[in-house]
Amino acid sequence: MKHISILVPKGDVALSCIEGSFTVFNKVNDFLAASGRSPLFKVQLVGLARDPETYHRLFAVTPDLTLDEVSQTDLIVIPAVNGDMHQVISQNQEFFPWIVKQHHKGAEVASLCVGAFLLASTGLLDGKKCSTHWFAANHFRKMFPDVQLVSEKIITDEGGIYSSGGAASFYNLIIYLVEKYAGKELAILCSKMFEIEFERSNQSPFIIFEGQKGHDDEPIRKAQEYIENNFSERITVDQLATMFSLSRRNLERRFKKATSNTAVEYMQRVKIEAAKNSLERGSENVSEVMYKVGYTDTKAFRTTFKKITGLSPQEYRNKYNRQAIAS
Repeated sequence: MKHISILVPKGDVALSCIEGSFTVFNKVNDFLAASGRSPLFKVQLVGLARDPETYHRLFAVTPDLTLDEVSQTDLIVIPAVNGDMHQVISQNQEFFPWIVKQHHKGAEVASLCVGAFLLASTGLLDGKKCSTHWFAANHFRKMFPDVQLVSEKIITDEGGIYSSGGAASFYNLIIYLVEKYAGKELAILCSKMFEIEFERSNQSPFIIFEGQKGHDDEPIRKAQEYIENNFSERITVDQLATMFSLSRRNLERRFKKATSNTAVEYMQRVKIEAAKNSLERGSENVSEVMYKVGYTDTKAFRTTFKKITGLSPQEYRNKYNRQAIAS
């Protein structure tokens, strides 16, 4: 039987991550019992103390065990946490040595959504890939530059260290773990029971690109603002370099350092974000939107759009445009 430790952190926590993980793993046991088989999981809530943690002033979660009472576990689940991440990390730092110790003893570790901030604080993610909620991506990169953030991914698996994308996509990671531990048949059954899209791997369609402006490089910030205010124009890197009195090489180096994007990538993402907004809210067809955001090459527009969003422009419009949905 696999022992699963779902952490009960201090501070503000996404209760759905605790309740959802607890429910899905226990539902697997119910499915097994219904077919005359033994349960596979022993699921327990683990906290820094036995006292209930009260979230949102209304909901109390009582740990089954404290860290000292868990000598060994097979999987540690870190739920999403909210609020000021520096404060949340400080409140929960007593978990970190225990997580590291258990991992060295063979336990796997899974962070859900922005629970990645707690997992990254252990050092176990250094040099590894990790996902989190796309909204927190810029903040995460700034706090943990040694972690390779792949914010478009729903699931990452780095040799028994897992992470999930944002919000409800944590269910996809839980189903992934059910498949690993209990087999595909039970994973599919859980996905049908909880109506979770099986094998969804990309959260790119949900990402709203806002740009990384939390840096101190003023010329680069001005270059970003120029791109955002003139996205319908054809802007070149050489033009930006001249405009802000930088060499092309210097601009490209500083742009990448400040924004985690090359200047060309940034221009593409700004244009595609504008296209997404038009496809969601307007009545223009794909070609009209393409010209509106400064593209003249249909193939280049569709290729870039799909690379960034995971969908073709028409698929995106059909998915998010109210008129298209209602028709």
